[in-house]
Amino acid sequence: MRNIKQECAQAASKLIRDHSIIGLGGGSTITYLIQYIKQQNLHVNIVTPSFTTKSLCLRNGLNVLHTSFIDHIDIAFDGCDEVDKDFNALKSGGGIHTKEKLIANMANEYILLVDESKFVSALTFKQPIVLEVLEDALEYVSKTIIELGGEPNYRKSAVKDGVTISDNGHLLIDATFDHVEDIPKLEDQLNSISGVIDTSLFTKVITKVIVAKEDGIEVYSKNDQSYRVKIHE
Repeated sequence: MRNIKQECAQAASKLIRDHSIIGLGGGSTITYLIQYIKQQNLHVNIVTPSFTTKSLCLRNGLNVLHTSFIDHIDIAFDGCDEVDKDFNALKSGGGIHTKEKLIANMANEYILLVDESKFVSALTFKQPIVLEVLEDALEYVSKTIIELGGEPNYRKSAVKDGVTISDNGHLLIDATFDHVEDIPKLEDQLNSISGVIDTSLFTKVITKVIVAKEDGIEVYSKNDQSYRVKIHE
């Protein structure tokens, strides 16, 4: 039985050069990619914002660097909730988007790995945009989100009393928007709010999307035509 996430990871592994610095996000496809890096005996240095990914890399004998010690990344791979054909993406689940976006901006190439259900013509915003914010700015940021047409909610967890704290020690606001006409403009507006550190809306950093489909793997490049990848000869 085919495993399309595994095939997606295999296609991604073909883009990794030996002795490069790579960024890795989180998720099951990234787990498969780590396996291919090890199997192919690629000598790479890895940076990641994900505790789970970092632990898995170390258990597999891969070298992990602290992001603060480097100033560039050759290529980075990540997942998302949705990405559209204009290369806008939404990453809502993990609450580590600030560090994910840092890695994306540091990378020469930032590539999303998704199955075809997550590759859409336009973002649906069924998931909220997450804002990491300073505690002192909570009410001000919430008011401004409402003025922009959104509905803010402080993120909470069923396994923790009170609000959720990010890895950076800040609070998270889930902002729900029913309809967005100009996605890049919304990202700029949210990022311009004083007290917002960053958002989980990615509109400027994605260079490729590798889509795992039932009939094969397709790679969409921001500046080129799409192409298919042969996994099985």
